[in-house]
Amino acid sequence: MVHANALLTPRARERLARLVVDDGWTCSAAAKMFMVSAVTARKWAQRWRAEGRAGMQDRSSRPRTCPRRTTSSMVRRIVQLRWRQRLGPVQIGGRLGVPASTVHAVLVRNRLNRLSHIDRISGEPLRRYEHDHPGSMIHVDVTKFANIPDGGGHRYVGRQQGARNQRATPGLPRGADRKPRTGTAFLHTVIDDHSRLAYVEICTNEQASTAVAVLRRAAAWYAERGVDIERVLSDNGSCYRSNAWRDACAELGITHKRTRPYRPQTNGKIERFHRTLADGWAYARHYNSDADRRAALPGWLHFYNYHRIHSAIGAAPATRLNNLPGHHS
Repeated sequence: MVHANALLTPRARERLARLVVDDGWTCSAAAKMFMVSAVTARKWAQRWRAEGRAGMQDRSSRPRTCPRRTTSSMVRRIVQLRWRQRLGPVQIGGRLGVPASTVHAVLVRNRLNRLSHIDRISGEPLRRYEHDHPGSMIHVDVTKFANIPDGGGHRYVGRQQGARNQRATPGLPRGADRKPRTGTAFLHTVIDDHSRLAYVEICTNEQASTAVAVLRRAAAWYAERGVDIERVLSDNGSCYRSNAWRDACAELGITHKRTRPYRPQTNGKIERFHRTLADGWAYARHYNSDADRRAALPGWLHFYNYHRIHSAIGAAPATRLNNLPGHHS
């Protein structure tokens, strides 16, 4: 590939060299015709004499030797301090006696210049992945949100008013202390790995029968949009370890995979979606009742799937549904 700022392509270099070598032009005259310097014309003429057409191709500008390059042992020490102690270039440079700019260059070469690239638990570089087409892998999980009493919850009206609203809401069950309990909403979430297209249901529990029913409805919902589910990734929750879940996956022709125990990063896409769900819907504004918040979920999901620009893919999730198997064969 020709350098972006090069005046001569390999073919133009050959024409220039032939004018000098074969046609007897002077280097100055040939250089003037191609609007380059005489030194450049002389260089290509010499390469044509020595190597022919092969000499007209681009060559790497990388130096043959670099005597002052950071030693491999120093690189290992820099990387180790970054991994294990999460130190910045200034702190690492001060400890090892090298310039912070050198430390930064080493971290960039090793893709460790941002702490977000390093796993917080293991200290190892993050290994990101993405399946190549919709349906190749879906992520499933359950997240929980407290229900909202009539009049609003404590996040927006304060704890005292929130407690009064809770006591004034009719029909709430009471705990052992006789105080009313708003209860918990269990949101069963499903997200496609490639497109990030999301499906969410609000349920009253996280039992295996509920999770299986959500999976069946989610599979039908994705199928309506041309997505056939091949694999599903879940954590090690009891509902996903049940025989009912195993049988449902086998019936639907879906291969079930589970994350490593105590390793939620493996299912990070849906964990990040839960945060977006909380910020964009659950706690986005004041809801006068739990029914108001539930009624707002379908509209927010439509916005998320069809209009919101996803930061990881640079487009709305639904726009990636054109990358379905068989579409381009």
